[in-house]
Amino acid sequence: MKIGIELGSSTAGQPVRLDLEELLSTRLLVQGNSGSGKSHLLRRLLEQSAGHVQQAIIDPEGDFVSLADRFGHVVIDAERTQGEIQRIAARIRRHRASVVFNLEGLDADAQMRSAAAFLNGLFEAEREYWYPMLVVVDEAQLFAPSGAGEISDEARRVSLSAMTNLMCRGRKRGLAGVIATQRLAKLAKNVAAEASNFLMGRTFLDIDMARAADLLGMEKRQAESFRDLNTGSFVALGPALSRRPLALKIGYVETASRNGRPELMPPPELGSAQIQDLIFDDLATEPMPTPVRRVEARPVEDIIETLEEARPPEPVPVDPEAAAAFEAEREALVAEIVRQFVADGDAPFRSAASLYPDFLVHCRVRRVGSKVPDLADFTRRLAIARAGLDGRVDSEEWGRAVEQASGLPEEMQGVFLLLARAGMEGAPSPADEVLAKAYGSRSPSRGRWLLTYMEERGHLVCEADFRGRRVVRFPALGWKTAPGDPKALSA
Repeated sequence: MKIGIELGSSTAGQPVRLDLEELLSTRLLVQGNSGSGKSHLLRRLLEQSAGHVQQAIIDPEGDFVSLADRFGHVVIDAERTQGEIQRIAARIRRHRASVVFNLEGLDADAQMRSAAAFLNGLFEAEREYWYPMLVVVDEAQLFAPSGAGEISDEARRVSLSAMTNLMCRGRKRGLAGVIATQRLAKLAKNVAAEASNFLMGRTFLDIDMARAADLLGMEKRQAESFRDLNTGSFVALGPALSRRPLALKIGYVETASRNGRPELMPPPELGSAQIQDLIFDDLATEPMPTPVRRVEARPVEDIIETLEEARPPEPVPVDPEAAAAFEAEREALVAEIVRQFVADGDAPFRSAASLYPDFLVHCRVRRVGSKVPDLADFTRRLAIARAGLDGRVDSEEWGRAVEQASGLPEEMQGVFLLLARAGMEGAPSPADEVLAKAYGSRSPSRGRWLLTYMEERGHLVCEADFRGRRVVRFPALGWKTAPGDPKALSA
């Protein structure tokens, strides 16, 4: 973990940290019924990360405008034209300003259109301004509904498209989606499915509990435990949080929502006659109430000037020991997944390209995180694992062999290292069938072809003794295998 922010504490009293850099690559989904502490959780996350990363909050109820006074967020009123919103969004990315996009006062249709324009403006910024940014969307089911409602089809289409872009394609543009919803069942599945980190709070409906348990990998009988969570308590899972479901209590916050939590207030102790007099007396003489006037939106020029004056967050030093521990854990998970592929039935005889999609699925299930090996790296790892080496022979001489293997195609490196290992130890030369299997083939002739390919490029020399047994020499390394039968069959 490189930069960890403290969300709260576990049931055992231990601090629970969120890896902020991992979150930027893997996205977060927060779910909880009204009153579960969902907005409190988002506020804690925003406050703790404000000094580390740029933030943009899509705020349908005006709950987060209080961040402006304490943390310097720029509040942007959404009652603007689509062009103005998109230009402001472009300036936000250019100047790395943290903002609250306030949608309060707009009807549902207008909120969806405004949010879509804002997200598209962030998404379509020029490549040179793709700085990391947390994009927090509260009440995400309003902007990515699972079905049609009272809003127009056009508003739903543009809003859902923008939310899908944020969660599916935003990572490459530096946009890390953090979405919060009251109802998982009302949130579009293709939007929710892109999150790799989850914080699940109290919920009561069976369909929501079942989806929450499914996302966390819990058994169905455990789903009812979400009913028992207290306000501010959540179950966390994901590469940025915990490898296993972990219950935690969210910590305190420095700012407060303008709405606050409702409290009981008894009515005044007045008699019936007094109440009637207060309501009905002198109706004719009392002036009509004046309509509440909204505060006029700030001009675009003022917003832009504020954005240009905003200072980017200060970089935070990385803890090298924590980073090394986190990378070691990730590497161990990847190595274990690759070994499972080699040991699983016909997988050793499938090409690396055909196995790679399954490898990505396993990485996601095991919460490996964002730094997943690409196809070339996976091919090299698979070849080494097929050769039974795992790339873990620690010596200076072996390092020279690994360096020489890097000059071969990724899928051949494991075969070369298998031969080199035999040469270093003076073991018999592996048979054609063994070489072919290490390459991922059932054909012994493929093993002979591999030797010819490597010999023609000067990596090794093949010779035969008077009994027809093969000896493989490695001139650059000074190694030689013992004689081995090339036609020997594996047991």
